[in-house]
Amino acid sequence: MPSVLDRRPAPPVAAHRTAAPHRRTRLLALPEARWAIAALVLFLIGLPVHLLDGPAWLWGTLFAATYATGGWEPGWEGLKALRDKTLDVDLLMVVAALGAAAIGQVLDGALLIVIFATSGALEAVATARTADSVRGLLDLAPATATRLLPDGTEETVEAERLAVGDTILVRPGERVGADGRVLYGAGEVDQATITGEPLPVAKQVGDGVFAGTVNGTGALRVQVERDPSDSVIARIVRMVEEASETKAPTQLFIEKVEQRYSIGMVAATLAVFAIPLAFGDALSAALLRAMTFMIVASPCAVVLSTMPPLLSAIANAGRHGVLAKSAVVMERLGRIDTVALDKTGTLTEGTPRVTDLRPLPGSGLDQDSLLRLAASAEHPSEHPLARAVVAAARERGLPLTGVEDFTAAPGRGVTATVDGHTVTVGAPARLVDAAGHQPGRAVVAELEEAGRTAVAVLRDQEPVGVLGIADRLRPDAAATVAALTRLTGRTPILLTGDNERAARHLAAEVGITDVRAGLLPQDKVAAVQEWEARGRRVLVVGDGVNDAPALAAAHSGIAMGKAGSDLALETADAVVVRDELAAIPSLVQLSRTARRFVIRNLAIAGTFIAVLVAWDLIGTLPLPLGVAGHEGSTVIVGLNGLRLLREAAWPRPTPPAA
Repeated sequence: MPSVLDRRPAPPVAAHRTAAPHRRTRLLALPEARWAIAALVLFLIGLPVHLLDGPAWLWGTLFAATYATGGWEPGWEGLKALRDKTLDVDLLMVVAALGAAAIGQVLDGALLIVIFATSGALEAVATARTADSVRGLLDLAPATATRLLPDGTEETVEAERLAVGDTILVRPGERVGADGRVLYGAGEVDQATITGEPLPVAKQVGDGVFAGTVNGTGALRVQVERDPSDSVIARIVRMVEEASETKAPTQLFIEKVEQRYSIGMVAATLAVFAIPLAFGDALSAALLRAMTFMIVASPCAVVLSTMPPLLSAIANAGRHGVLAKSAVVMERLGRIDTVALDKTGTLTEGTPRVTDLRPLPGSGLDQDSLLRLAASAEHPSEHPLARAVVAAARERGLPLTGVEDFTAAPGRGVTATVDGHTVTVGAPARLVDAAGHQPGRAVVAELEEAGRTAVAVLRDQEPVGVLGIADRLRPDAAATVAALTRLTGRTPILLTGDNERAARHLAAEVGITDVRAGLLPQDKVAAVQEWEARGRRVLVVGDGVNDAPALAAAHSGIAMGKAGSDLALETADAVVVRDELAAIPSLVQLSRTARRFVIRNLAIAGTFIAVLVAWDLIGTLPLPLGVAGHEGSTVIVGLNGLRLLREAAWPRPTPPAA
């Protein structure tokens, strides 16, 4: 009978994936961040002094410094935009803040300055971090390579100097220097960074290899077939950069009408000042009416209608292990209608596990003795499959036997002497078929049909058993697929670089019918762009370097945080820090709830502004009452948005319908 180990606790196994070296721009290296921090600190120092009726010269100086540090940069950018005949909301907010200060509302103006300075700093940080990750990706390709000369000698050259037709030597443990084809040798290459495959791939003469992948065993002679500037790694970099640039800067709802609102408000304020003045009104009275109009018509409440619900949703998601990188991200996530999921490291755990133990008839072995025999022979090996076998034996508490005469053949397996017997563990095509063992071939075929990697075990040249190894499905994968189907009305799609048989078997387990397998990064991008061209809003969920271009090209992207590459984590709009797949539908649902709160708040804020503006234009709105109404609407929408901070606001996973 087969032994299925999937439900056992997973032992700690080192991940074999390779991530880009971590390069980060320091926060204080960004001028936007430095000015925003200075403005925030000055405001927080001045706030208690003002609220406690401290000396006016003290809080006045602190708030003036807040205006200067936080407002000069958006003000300057606004003036430059004005020179280009564009009026942006940053300049309007600076003017509104100065207007508030002019009529005594210094605190309101300082708060507005701090909000906008902080928003600009966060945008600058996000842009810098993405650029860092793209640059770091280039480190996946080695700086140097060993080039073989016609006379057989070797020379070390910079990888970028390699030319099509050159022959390079790739030793065990080295990175491949360029895209090419194997001329001589055999080895197992970890190409998870390119294809996302969970296991190293056996490479022989005639097989293609990618720059930046890691040669695990066996020396390879590779003929360069692409210029280094056109390698798959280089193309990934270009695709991420292009997708990030062509993905139009997303704006919050209120920002989409900022031009019209800004121009209209400025024109209306000037009119409210000039028309009464032209009809003989006193200068002070006309100025007071205009300033009152600017205060009650200023979009503070509208801005707060949008930000508190979204920021509260971000904070709530953060408490549940999901990092949404901005308010824009939180707004966009609720609009997705199509989900594309990566396989390895997303729907699965990303590391191989022993799932089946199949002793063959006549071997005299049970499951434990078969596993002990195979693990003893594999113990000296560093291959990921060997580590999975050894980990399974340790999980069962099986004692391993010391071995002698250990040898490893790239792409074939290992041979060792265990308890006086010659034990071979490796590829079934070479071992079982060569022995002509019909039951062994049947078991191998059954396991491979089920999406497993079959590993044959021979003792003294006779097949005694077969092991099934697979990348284990996450326990919440099927429930997540069902929840996303209910939310979007479409079953998610599987995008993977893995082979089609393994992909379709896993997809069937979780309820996915649309499977795109064997994809390179550019193929994933093409699929996403095709859906986006049809008007769909696509959410891509992935974790590897090979997923980064699709994450950047999609309407929204979410990265799995535990084993995610630096590039995927920085390119994605949100990161599932705790690696809980079920958090994704909860995040989407929370985003939709936040959008509903935004719409309600905009209705409240719009009603207050309309009533106060009408009062000021038709009658005489006292300034204190105008400020009270303006601040009251701001408080109401702010408190309403903060309701999303409650624990009850986080959507709980719901069981699929019967």
